[in-house]
Amino acid sequence: MAAPTGTAPAALSSPLIAADVGGTHARLALVDASRGASQVELHGYRRYSCADYPGLAAILSDFIAEQGLETRPEAAIAIAGLLVGDTLVHANLPWSVSVSGTAADANLAGLRLINDFEAMAWAVPSINLRQARRICGPEIAVQPGPAMMIGPGTGFGAALRVPGDPPVVVATEAGHAALSVRDPRELQVLSVLMKRWSHVGNERVLSGPGLVNTYEALCEIEGIDPRLDTPARITHAAQTGDDPIAAEALSMFCSILASVAGDLALTFGAKSVYLAGGIPAQIADFLLAGDFASRFVDKGVMSEVLARVPVYLVEHGQLGLLGAATWYLEQRRADAMA
Repeated sequence: MAAPTGTAPAALSSPLIAADVGGTHARLALVDASRGASQVELHGYRRYSCADYPGLAAILSDFIAEQGLETRPEAAIAIAGLLVGDTLVHANLPWSVSVSGTAADANLAGLRLINDFEAMAWAVPSINLRQARRICGPEIAVQPGPAMMIGPGTGFGAALRVPGDPPVVVATEAGHAALSVRDPRELQVLSVLMKRWSHVGNERVLSGPGLVNTYEALCEIEGIDPRLDTPARITHAAQTGDDPIAAEALSMFCSILASVAGDLALTFGAKSVYLAGGIPAQIADFLLAGDFASRFVDKGVMSEVLARVPVYLVEHGQLGLLGAATWYLEQRRADAMA
């Protein structure tokens, strides 16, 4: 896959690893930028289960060994969380992450971290809309302007890309912004969740664990014992019609996702919105069959504005890797010019 960028990358003296690390999986590949800025390519793609490793350095070390690298590589890693000093602040990874410790333990020549959805936003130009599924909005070419990348998975990520040379990409912590609901049933669920947490952010509903929270809250409201305990089981029961509470939980998930997507599009003036993350692709048919389109635009006098914003469902795939590589090369170029 190729990732376009408007500037030539600084020459790499070491192999470059791009990685996309989420709460469940880590995806890694080698980066080839030898053909120029518009032809960044990925090779040796591998996916690892984070729970199978004691830390990020162990995953990197395994990948380096598998690729037979003899020169100490550099690494650009898209990862869920916020970097504070040398330490990553996160809620969903199975282990702590230190930049200096990871670089030393994996014997890296250099290491930089980028928020996972910030990296996804860097990769927006790589999205092939012919392969994406349009959820709502006009069937026309995407208008120039800010693009919003959002997605629920193990957590909830969101980032904004503003075009330019170079583009400006803004990471957000929208998953921890306060959850906004709109109908009596959603208010009941919110009330149950507020008994567990003083602050109920979007991620408490719009994530894999959040789907479990919603299902359990609905069971409590109905006075029944939950019989499903994982996002996968709830999703399967909802899609097969085996459990009406599971179906309601997944329907509520989709509706609230649409409302939050509309809020973010309005907040940042987005001209296009892209849904990624681990969950949307798994529930695509359910998502398209629900009220996503009407909930997305239901913003009072701003409804007409949002009606002009296309929303696409995109495969997470290697977008995070492409974005991390593109961002890293841009950082190298900026450093060289400083």
